[in-house]
Amino acid sequence: MTIVQLEYIVAVDTYRSFVAAAEKCFVTQPTLSMQVQKLEDTLGVKLFDRSKQPVTPTEIGIDIIAQARVLLSESEKIKEIISDRQKELSGELKVGIIPTISPYILPKIISGFVEKYPHVKLIVWEQTTENIIQQLKLGMIDCGILSTPLHESSLIEIPVFYENFVAYTSKTSKLHKKKNISPDDIDMEEIWVLNEGHCMREQVLNICQRRKATQGFKHFEYNTGSVETLKRMVDQNNGATILPELALADLSDKQLHRVRYFKSPEPAREVSIVIQKNYLKRRMIDALKNEILEFIPKRMRSKKKKEVMDI
Repeated sequence: MTIVQLEYIVAVDTYRSFVAAAEKCFVTQPTLSMQVQKLEDTLGVKLFDRSKQPVTPTEIGIDIIAQARVLLSESEKIKEIISDRQKELSGELKVGIIPTISPYILPKIISGFVEKYPHVKLIVWEQTTENIIQQLKLGMIDCGILSTPLHESSLIEIPVFYENFVAYTSKTSKLHKKKNISPDDIDMEEIWVLNEGHCMREQVLNICQRRKATQGFKHFEYNTGSVETLKRMVDQNNGATILPELALADLSDKQLHRVRYFKSPEPAREVSIVIQKNYLKRRMIDALKNEILEFIPKRMRSKKKKEVMDI
């Protein structure tokens, strides 16, 4: 049994294809298949049902592959011990981030991070919470930047900041007439919200204390995953929407006059770096966290006088 063989069976399980697994491992498909077969012969069991498409692990294969992931993770810690003894951080840091957070922090931190850590290659994927959680569990990424709590026992959440939600209104909106608003003031018939699959949609509906599947106005349904698009819909089509506070940075003075803040305790989202329990690249992840904290206003580091919205 070799580390390489373990890497191959994990790759086949992840991509559910010998061809795709070989491509990801940068070997030919016959080479990968031969090594998987050798491991099966050594163990005396079949790890995969090759008659099915996509390829699926056998019942005993599921348990063995799960243990292989643990062993590979532990073996990587040897490299990490060496890295920790070095003065400069180096290597790859693979990060997943949700699209309702990405545009408001990534442009601010990337240049500073790259300048401070020139030997670290930062690889970022913008994806939904569900996809990031799945990739974390499979070890395909090192960490995720997500809205929490996720209620996932296999993952660790490191809260970084707490961002208030605000209302962005048109002049015709009922909310525009108020100085400060409460959730009871919101009429879901005039609120533009994100489509299904985005955690911020659920948080907005929780603010309104209604899990109604309203997508917008009574005679028009609009599906978007972009917070920026929601702002434009308000500008062009009236109504209102709920925005994360960091989204206000790019608003003009005229647009800022349309913002309405909630009364205390203000609804907020908790933004965390999410990792596996036996996570690696601790120094890199700590460096990423510190870079975010340098950009985030100090008042966002505490959840005092805020009500964290569940997902």
